[in-house]
Amino acid sequence: MFGGFVSSIEDPKLILEQNIRELNDQVPKMNENIATVKANLVMLRKERQKYEKHEMELTNKIKSAINANRDDIAETYALQLEKARENIISTSEQEKFAEQAYEKSLQVKKTFMREKDRKIREAREALQAHERAQWQSKIADTLEKFEITGLDSTHSEMVNRLNERTAKNEARIEMAMDSLDTETLEIELDAERMRASDLVAQFKREMGKAPEEAPKKEAASEEKTIEITGDDEVKGEKAGSKTIGKQKES
Repeated sequence: MFGGFVSSIEDPKLILEQNIRELNDQVPKMNENIATVKANLVMLRKERQKYEKHEMELTNKIKSAINANRDDIAETYALQLEKARENIISTSEQEKFAEQAYEKSLQVKKTFMREKDRKIREAREALQAHERAQWQSKIADTLEKFEITGLDSTHSEMVNRLNERTAKNEARIEMAMDSLDTETLEIELDAERMRASDLVAQFKREMGKAPEEAPKKEAASEEKTIEITGDDEVKGEKAGSKTIGKQKES
């Protein structure tokens, strides 16, 4: 029962996220350990160089004492030189091991970083797949609810009702338009437009912007001239006929 309870509270998503955080947290700790190994290597290297310098100084002192015929002083420096050489050997061995440890720590870090990146990449891919699966699960639940709760039939019914209302309203508009006397309305609109045009023309005449009507007047005068000429010819013919008739009678 306890195992079942633990497995029920375990969330793979939370565990993977925690693993990613722990892997990233290991990097600073590893860098700190590598820095400690590096510091030990540097310290041993400096110590060896100090012993080597001391060895050189003791060697020069021994040579100087021998040249001065002071063997007693040369013997004292010789014992110190022997001790310095022992320290050099011991420090060199320690430096060698420290250098190997430093190189090993760098290799371990390189391997760890490569493995860390691989695991984090796998974890993130799994998390993304989990999110997609959750989204797909929600879509599946929604589709199942459509079928189980009868949403499909309700949806179709509501759509049909709206379509019926729309059709009724369109039919009412058409009937209302048919009942109106559209011809009378068009005539009234034409009359209004003509009246508006006359008003505009009147304003133009008052403003001196009326169009020239000379050609029309000339045409009208020509028509009148033709009419008058025709009438005169008819009258002349009638007068001539009357004169000829009088001459015959006489």
